[in-house]
Amino acid sequence: MTRTDAAFDFLATRASYPSKAMTGPAPDRAALEPILAAALRVPDHGNLQPWRLVVGGREALSRWADLGEARAREMGDDPVRIEKGRGQFDRSHLAVVVIASPVPAEKVPEIEQTLSAGALCLNLVNAATAAGWGAQWLTGWVAHDRAFITRAFGCTVGEWVAGIVHIGTRGPAAAPDRPRPDLSRVVTWC
Repeated sequence: MTRTDAAFDFLATRASYPSKAMTGPAPDRAALEPILAAALRVPDHGNLQPWRLVVGGREALSRWADLGEARAREMGDDPVRIEKGRGQFDRSHLAVVVIASPVPAEKVPEIEQTLSAGALCLNLVNAATAAGWGAQWLTGWVAHDRAFITRAFGCTVGEWVAGIVHIGTRGPAAAPDRPRPDLSRVVTWC
């Protein structure tokens, strides 16, 4: 057995960086493509690739913020919903939307394809973080609203948003940590 201390230390101390604290610039296409390539190395039973990515820079983010506000107003003038519809896009410099696109496959249940999309979200956060960027996986009502995801991301019937991963330059503050699970409460040894 060969231990990779740097990789283990990275995973043992990994924390998302709050998108609200990120600044510009965000990675350009040349810097983002290796991050995306690393992120796509996820478990994908049957090589179905049951997901796709939508990358949004400032122009797309502005459009998504406007769509989020418009959709929130269609649902009523709830100021919290309106802010959440605009906020994560207005404050972001780059977002990668992970769209789950399950494929009919007799040997690969849909739940495994769903888990692959979730693994892609986390792999994207880890790859961006390892490359030196701040990254955070968010959802919110915009990720679950059929009308919004159809208009903003071109989701078709059967597709849904697994995550919106924001990537940017880390601000001056370190990523805040949160309490982590107590192993004795969540692990059963048999």
